[in-house]
Amino acid sequence: MAKPLTDSEKRKQISVRGIAGLGDVAEVRKSFNRHLHFTLVKDRNVATPRDYFFALAHTVRDHLVGRWIRTQQHYYERDPKLGLDLEELEEIEEDAGLGNGGLGRLAACFLDSMATLGLAAYGYGIRYEFGIFNQKIVNGWQVEEADDWLRYGNPWEKARPEYMLPVHFYGRVEHTPEGVRWLDTQVVLAMPYDTPVPGYKNNTVNTMRLWSAKAPNDFKLHDFNVGGYIEAVLDRNLAENISRVLYPNDNFFEGKELRLKQEYFVVAATLQDIIRRFKSSKFGCRDPVRTCFETFPDKVAIQLNDTHPALAIPELMRILVDVEKVDWDKAWEITKKTCAYTNHTVLPEALERWPVSMFEKLLPRHLDIIYAINQRHLDHVAALFPGDVDRLRRMSVIEEGDCKRINMAHLCVIGTHAVNGVARIHSEIVKQSVFKDFYELEPEKFQNKTNGITPRRWLLLCNPGLADTIVEKIGEGFLTDLSQLKKLLPLASDEALIRDVAKVKQENKLKFSAFLEKEYKVKINPSSMFDVHVKRIHEYKRQLLNCLHVVTLYNRIKKDPARPFVPRTVMIGGKAAPGYHMAKMIIKLVTSIGDVVNHDPVVGDRLKVIFLENYRVSLAEKVIPAADLSQQISTAGTEASGTGNMKFMLNGALTIGTMDGANVEMAEEAGAENLFIFGLRVEDVEALDQKGYHAREYYDRLPELRQAVDQISSGFFSPKEPDCFKDVVNMLLNHDRFKVFADYEAYVACQGQVDQLYRNPKEWTKKVIKNIACSGKFSSDRTITEYARDIWGVEPSDLQIPPPNLPKD
Repeated sequence: MAKPLTDSEKRKQISVRGIAGLGDVAEVRKSFNRHLHFTLVKDRNVATPRDYFFALAHTVRDHLVGRWIRTQQHYYERDPKLGLDLEELEEIEEDAGLGNGGLGRLAACFLDSMATLGLAAYGYGIRYEFGIFNQKIVNGWQVEEADDWLRYGNPWEKARPEYMLPVHFYGRVEHTPEGVRWLDTQVVLAMPYDTPVPGYKNNTVNTMRLWSAKAPNDFKLHDFNVGGYIEAVLDRNLAENISRVLYPNDNFFEGKELRLKQEYFVVAATLQDIIRRFKSSKFGCRDPVRTCFETFPDKVAIQLNDTHPALAIPELMRILVDVEKVDWDKAWEITKKTCAYTNHTVLPEALERWPVSMFEKLLPRHLDIIYAINQRHLDHVAALFPGDVDRLRRMSVIEEGDCKRINMAHLCVIGTHAVNGVARIHSEIVKQSVFKDFYELEPEKFQNKTNGITPRRWLLLCNPGLADTIVEKIGEGFLTDLSQLKKLLPLASDEALIRDVAKVKQENKLKFSAFLEKEYKVKINPSSMFDVHVKRIHEYKRQLLNCLHVVTLYNRIKKDPARPFVPRTVMIGGKAAPGYHMAKMIIKLVTSIGDVVNHDPVVGDRLKVIFLENYRVSLAEKVIPAADLSQQISTAGTEASGTGNMKFMLNGALTIGTMDGANVEMAEEAGAENLFIFGLRVEDVEALDQKGYHAREYYDRLPELRQAVDQISSGFFSPKEPDCFKDVVNMLLNHDRFKVFADYEAYVACQGQVDQLYRNPKEWTKKVIKNIACSGKFSSDRTITEYARDIWGVEPSDLQIPPPNLPKD
């Protein structure tokens, strides 16, 4: 009987198949060797793994370029016979950590789906020189390091200096008989870098265009205030700082001027780019250069991914009215029809509210336009609700007070034709609370688009063993139509499938255990339950609830060591925003609990607590396929959707979670009995808010909770610094917005049910298969198809563009 292939061998096989489809292997080898030759510097004859990585990346890029060019006109691996370890080369590639968490990763999944669905789509963003910081854990504390991801260059991007565009800041506004002019501005140049986004096996290659800030050559040289030439050249950094670094806050607004500059920079460059493309494309228009904007919304759809690009609304108005001389009402109609807004959070501290004074200085013309938009909006509301002054105050874009502010979410709702939330429960909260007044005004504007993930990255690429097992049973159609996973449902009790799925999981766990041992020098029990909680560290995500459960388990083992316990390895990972004190304390608590639990001989390998350092996409691709239990335990009504929850479901982990975000729809798809659902529902949280949440009542009533809290408080887990966690305990007892204690009892009981099922591997794996079979809804292909039909007014296409070596028609 043939020896089964390892993951590495499977991936090599896939890569050879893929590249053979692109050209013969000899050609690939020739291309690779040519790139390797040019990668090596003259005085160096020995190639390093990084040289091989760049040669390989450039070889793959060569194959994409022909398709990329053809796709734009139309609207990775290599032969293992070369004797290189493909996985080793993959490890050399840096993560492009250009977002904070779910929001940026969602956009990446959407780009993959848009290319796979044959949509002529562009993704725009900023090419940060430094992405999300690298997290180091030093003495149990998070320490941030700059993410110099471009240090060795980026083989996937192509600079496009020929499309460089000016972006204006500061200056003054002048009203003239010919119209309004924005004068005496400071100019920063936006340099585009393009990255190909290939669809799955359809020859489509779309574009992600990221902007980098560059000072113009005459920057400050004409300014008499500057001491001289050298100082002027050094000051170019001031302009180029715009794209220097990603702000590392997730679900938190920090009103810094540099951040507002970043937001306008990406919007201004992108809109010029879109309008240039609109004017130069014929679309059946006979004018040599298109000047009529009537058809703009028929040809262009702009989706605002949260409020960060909200300035697209006043900027498009500025271009249409001031530059293109379109009259205001027509320009407003075009703007609304073109733009749509996706809301990603209901947390008040995350909503962008910019000081008017900052706009006055940085973007004076946009402030005028926002005032004019708001005035017309309030006139409309006042006509419908005469005398309702409070409604006008609630619905205004401008918030009055000590510091007048611009509410960007209100601007987004007013200035778009569609507003959507990202899971059914979230979209209901958006309509019933956050934008209640706006929903009463225009109910038809509000929609739901439940998030999804790409099965190409989050199954095929990261879990080839599971993908293979599924292909053997139902074929490979599910990779572009994930609903086909339903075909596995009748096989949930199939002995062979149960055995194969369990075997793949065990292999993934062994592989991840080896990785942990190599990278972190931690030895874990691969037959223990892998209990995984990975996401940004935030009070609302309730990593503290998980900590309390771990301490409770520890105390139970200590109290009765002879009792049979289900062994668990609890892994918690995620970055804390550098300025978020409580989040950093939570990390310190996790590592401190680990220090005690992991070195207690009574516990042995029945309980281990690991903090996964520097959680990022490349680490997610390793840990998610190895997880048994997925923790999705936010307070009901706080997590808009979540997407990690979907990745775990697709990769054969069972979920313990609250009825929040997309967990609700996961339970609906798979059956609530196939998830471990616990805790307060949204209505219960609201009722508890009405009544008043008193954490001390739970503390007094529940002995195990009290013991755990007292241990944290007294320094049991921080003997060298007994007061270390006083702030954490004080928050939990006196001002916990997210009601950790209210869900403790139900959570611990639910974890008991998890243990019980895990003791029966066959029944556990049946539930795993049911979950995988019911995860089809959570493909980003489904999400994007809904955006395309319901918001953008386009149809996905399964037409294959011919490859570059064949004629177009």
